[in-house]
Amino acid sequence: MILCLVITAAAVLLDQITKLLVVQNIAEGTFAQGLKGVFRLTYIENKGAAFGILSEHRWIFMVLSVIAIAAILFYLWKEKPQSMLVRLSLGMILGGGIGNMIDRIFRGAVVDFIDLEFMRFYVFNVADSFVCIGCALLILYLILSEIREGKKKKAAQHHPGSGTEV
Repeated sequence: MILCLVITAAAVLLDQITKLLVVQNIAEGTFAQGLKGVFRLTYIENKGAAFGILSEHRWIFMVLSVIAIAAILFYLWKEKPQSMLVRLSLGMILGGGIGNMIDRIFRGAVVDFIDLEFMRFYVFNVADSFVCIGCALLILYLILSEIREGKKKKAAQHHPGSGTEV
């Protein structure tokens, strides 16, 4: 649980510091060149969800975020997952969710600024990155768990008398 909370705190801190730096140094709607051909810093405020959808319904995202954050915290408290990968991924998802929730509460919109130049994509932020990477790691964990369980079942079928025959 401690690892998860440390990852969550680090994600929130990194997210909020980068957003503060962008807000203080770049005018909204403008950009500063980052690594040419790779990314630039484009400051926009997103009042919706991913890609700006449902921009006039901020309360929906706040309610969904609170539910997701509470569900993850409850799961961590109740289940106390032993897998470091699960704790890492949930900490990243929590941190990203909390980072964007802070923006919605105090700014009324989420500050986005990472604009990839090598592929035209939507502008996003550090919190979004933590959520996406955390979800990818959680999916990886689930896939690896399924593979492991499949191998156990297959081994049990080939070893009669193991108590797990089919």
